[in-house]
Amino acid sequence: MANKKFKIKRDDEVLVISGNHKGQKGKVKEIIVDKDRVVIEGVNLVSKHVKPSAANPSGGIEKVEGTIHISNVKLIDPKTGEPTKVGRKVDEDGKLKRVSKKTGEFI
Repeated sequence: MANKKFKIKRDDEVLVISGNHKGQKGKVKEIIVDKDRVVIEGVNLVSKHVKPSAANPSGGIEKVEGTIHISNVKLIDPKTGEPTKVGRKVDEDGKLKRVSKKTGEFI
């Protein structure tokens, strides 16, 4: 399979556009390329049962961020603060960069 190109990268600010967490904003912590999913800070918290270990002797239940499909999130333009679609254009240096479809500026 060829390398997938996503329009969202780690540390981007995104808005969840569908599902149980619709309307929530957060920063992308991780992208799981094989499954087309993203982990967003503070969004889609799930309970995870943790066995006792040397680091955590009591064990218990922890809240951890779950994954969301990448099609259910939309990039927030860092300059305007509004959600936008993302395109790609060649800049003056000949490099392919992401561009906001709403404003036409490079991200």
